[in-house]
Amino acid sequence: PTTIRLLGPKFISYLQTNFGAKIYFNTLIPFEDGLIKYGVISTSDLMADLENWTTLYVSGRLHKPVNILEQDQSLPELRLGLASNLTSALHASLLGLPEKFTPEELYLQLAGLSYSGDLRMLVGEDKNKVQNIVSAQMSLFEGLYDKRLKALFSDSVHFHNGTYTQDKSDSSKLHHLQNLPSSLIELMLGKSKSAVIEDLLPNEKDVLNKSSASDGLDPKLQEVLRESISTIVQRSSTPQALK
Repeated sequence: PTTIRLLGPKFISYLQTNFGAKIYFNTLIPFEDGLIKYGVISTSDLMADLENWTTLYVSGRLHKPVNILEQDQSLPELRLGLASNLTSALHASLLGLPEKFTPEELYLQLAGLSYSGDLRMLVGEDKNKVQNIVSAQMSLFEGLYDKRLKALFSDSVHFHNGTYTQDKSDSSKLHHLQNLPSSLIELMLGKSKSAVIEDLLPNEKDVLNKSSASDGLDPKLQEVLRESISTIVQRSSTPQALK
């Protein structure tokens, strides 16, 4: 922090908004009996990530349980963006899960979204990091997602005897696709041969109603989804690690 400060506020602002995840961290800050780090990000860049998954850096961290110390009540769009981010995570995770899955498998899928494609998971990071995050916070994950899952997916996801069962029909998959963030949809379009995914480009979602759910769905949809999420994470997390 001391070195970068010598370069002046204009350079710091340029570095923050043009490289990596558009957030700048100060680390190893003495606080009470320990050390903390804090990050600074503009409201516009935060909202873009929450709603469109432009970097999946901050939005991905908010897929996990966090303690929000204070929230600006004059920004109702921030509250909506936080909610939209969690809903998008559910849509993406349900697409990546099989017909039957446990709560823990759902939380692992949710928690793992922002680590897919992160090079730090290959070098340096604990390979069991996602499992450790979920295992230590099962009840918090349930509190974060259970009501949202029941409210938004009551017709397609059912819970019985400790196991979720979801509708894996093409029409259900299309519903999830239709509600994915725009950055993810655009990447999936580039990696998929599906004409139906093409119909889901931003501002063209009404075309979905004219599409046949049985025509054009990519049989490798989960693979396309996983590769696209990895691309978003890698292209932001790699330069971010150098900042």
